[in-house]
Amino acid sequence: MATLMVMTFSSCCSQRPSISLVHPTKKASEAKNTNRREGLNSSLFVWWTQPPLMADVSEVVKRSMNINEKLGPRLKAAAEQNAILRIGWTNAGDPVPKNGELGLCPALPEGARLRALGVLGSWVAAFGTGGSFTIQGDAGSFLGAANQGTTIVCERMAGHYTGYHMETGSITVLDGTGDDTGACMSGGTLVVRGASGARIGGGMSGGLIVIHGDVGPDPGAGMTGGRIVINGRCPSPPPGVVLRPLAKKEVTEINKLLDDESLHVPSDAVCLTVQEGLLVERAGFAVSSGDLGQVGLLNEDKAPLRPYQTVDTVALIGLDEEVQSLALPLPMLPLVEKGTTMNAGKDSAAVIGDVLNRHPAMVSQSPRAVDVLLIGMDNLLDVANELPSAGGFALDLDRLPAMNAEQLDGLLVALRSLAKERVPVIFVEAISRIQALHTKAAYHGAQLAMARIEDGSGISEAASLPMTGRSKKEHLAGTTTQSGLLLGFSASGHDLAVLMASGVDVVSCAAPMAETEDIAYWLKGTQDDLGDELRRVGLSSIDLLDRKHLRALDHETAAVSGLRLAGYGRPLPHWFAR
Repeated sequence: MATLMVMTFSSCCSQRPSISLVHPTKKASEAKNTNRREGLNSSLFVWWTQPPLMADVSEVVKRSMNINEKLGPRLKAAAEQNAILRIGWTNAGDPVPKNGELGLCPALPEGARLRALGVLGSWVAAFGTGGSFTIQGDAGSFLGAANQGTTIVCERMAGHYTGYHMETGSITVLDGTGDDTGACMSGGTLVVRGASGARIGGGMSGGLIVIHGDVGPDPGAGMTGGRIVINGRCPSPPPGVVLRPLAKKEVTEINKLLDDESLHVPSDAVCLTVQEGLLVERAGFAVSSGDLGQVGLLNEDKAPLRPYQTVDTVALIGLDEEVQSLALPLPMLPLVEKGTTMNAGKDSAAVIGDVLNRHPAMVSQSPRAVDVLLIGMDNLLDVANELPSAGGFALDLDRLPAMNAEQLDGLLVALRSLAKERVPVIFVEAISRIQALHTKAAYHGAQLAMARIEDGSGISEAASLPMTGRSKKEHLAGTTTQSGLLLGFSASGHDLAVLMASGVDVVSCAAPMAETEDIAYWLKGTQDDLGDELRRVGLSSIDLLDRKHLRALDHETAAVSGLRLAGYGRPLPHWFAR
């Protein structure tokens, strides 16, 4: 019989913070009584779904990163010794509850066993592949997100998006959850004792959710598979979801799976499943109506350079001294599906390999050491395996649930703990929300804020130029955060020159072809074209490009971009109107 050992993990934070917060031993009934006094129905709403705000966010992030950094090497040793690592106790065993630490213990491996005490923040125990994690207290949003085998127990309350995108494993919450519990899960088991919020199981495609309590509106919204079992009050489900009684065989099967009499499902529980019907293919969003072909580049003050004169086209991602910058041979981050596409074959010419090896790309799978891993819902389950080998990561905020500052901090802590040290971070979001994007990127210390042109709004590339410039001046001035654009077409050297002149630092776009050698020729040709544009206007570096070098070549482009109209020599009058 294996000997059970207990290892206390408290060296990171041995003293209780002086910030006054909800005490982890506070009874749920006290808070629910408070809700009743305020006129709220505590049977339908979770009284608290995220940790209280901290006085100094940076200190919480630092403490969380410190815990993850010191915890990592101990996990393997503890697993080999069949030991439980404890967070929230001193070496002597005295309780020192945590207060708001977030992003803790990402990608728990097989055999790891952890126990935490206190009020934890968002994105705790995310991306797990095995082991177990028990929280003696509350947890914030995204508890156990992208779970692939970890057994998680939260003895108190959990926030929004508990079990988000879970594939396997089990999560048990013993005092209720917030909204969107089990959203987008494709497998595994999620059990909640207590009330749960709106849209439980929203978008799920598989797995089992069991709720011993009341649920909020829109249960099962958008689900395409799986089952939601509710032992409590359930409002009418939305279209496409069927509410039915459980079969006797199902009750036996579910209770056998739960293997805990206190969580067994009674025979009068109801089940939500998908209603069989027509599958309608969704239409795409509106796309941009133009490109940058109607924006000219000129220089009235400089003569052209010699055709053989060297020009500087290099750009950096990451201007902070604390960040390991990525050097781009030209200010473009090609968007490809797999990083392995950028590996030259054995029979390829040496120059092909040279071009590809020194050019980073933004990829969704198999990143090289110089690549940026683009993280969205589609590859969230691969993060634990893919991120450690990447040279940076980008958060596709359009392809992830909307997050507040605390939730985004939790995700960043978890990802930075998995990534290489000091890699650059990129935020990607719709051009129509560029001011919010720049604000978030500056606040969270991202190295690059990249606005996606094809966001469904139909905003053209020319119209995005003044939007980007104004927002950059208002939100990024005085910071080291750079601005970027993600185009809906493959950029040319002219396009890059125009965007650099308008104040964009880095451009990303899909490669126009899929073959490795073709991508190399495209990159080299684009770099040569950009060099020719610079020489034509008499500039030796892309850093010398400025808005004064741009001209709108037609009235429509001048109207939406605010650029000086060629021939007219000034912006159109409405740009000066108040």
